[in-house]
Amino acid sequence: MKSTRVFILTLLAIIAFASNSLLCRAALKQTTVDAATFTFVRVFSGAAALWLIVKMRHASGLTDNRHIRGNWLSALALFAYTAAFSFAYVDLSAGTGALLLFGAVQATMILWGLYKGERLDAIQIAGFVVAVTGLIALVFPGLSAPPLIGSILMLGAGVAWGIYSLRGKREENPGSVTAGNFVRAVPFAAVVSIVSVRWLHVDLAGVGYAIISGAITSGLGYVIWYNALQGLKAASAATVQLSVPVLAATGGILLLGEPLTVRYLLASIAILGGIALVVALEKNRPL
Repeated sequence: MKSTRVFILTLLAIIAFASNSLLCRAALKQTTVDAATFTFVRVFSGAAALWLIVKMRHASGLTDNRHIRGNWLSALALFAYTAAFSFAYVDLSAGTGALLLFGAVQATMILWGLYKGERLDAIQIAGFVVAVTGLIALVFPGLSAPPLIGSILMLGAGVAWGIYSLRGKREENPGSVTAGNFVRAVPFAAVVSIVSVRWLHVDLAGVGYAIISGAITSGLGYVIWYNALQGLKAASAATVQLSVPVLAATGGILLLGEPLTVRYLLASIAILGGIALVVALEKNRPL
């Protein structure tokens, strides 16, 4: 029963991650909402939904915790991820954005592990080099390369999400902590909206996408993910996230009419295959 629960939670979280890419890309491609407004509405709606969930759980007697937790450093990392994510998707396709995002996430977490004293064997080092080469090949200037600024922003979003994930890895109350981080991220998102007011475009459909992304696929999705992590080894958790770019690219092609290029396919094989070598072999090591 426990393995079934973990599988279902993991599946729901992965679908939520891929949906975030599709919702953001759809909002910025098919509506006139601007990236700053999308970011603010996403963060605010996530904070409101999670705050309400924490309060309802306490009122129902499901938990003794009545306060939201979190911290400002994690909130800053969360904001940096959401803001860079939104502005990057002004130019990037859903699949390319997700590939860059999760490639950077895994690279960040692997490099942090190395800094903390973890060691990779020869095959894992080769896999890491292949993955980084794939990332470089994807963004290297050329006829089919994605826009450079958008690529840099998405890589930055991946680093920020990697930091956020590392900081929250040992949290015992994911719902309360995620709620607190979202609430603290609201002022940061508000500042960006104020600074970008001259480019303000409010579109009801775009705002609707942002609310769904914030309240459901971000806020609730992240809580589901942190609960799933309790039943997953770190390497397994890293591996399953590699399916997100595939789901996002498929959704982008089927729902948003985005093209599938040979360059993207080859880069995907290199990035995902290389990282898979690192985390798959790590899975067999003692924790």
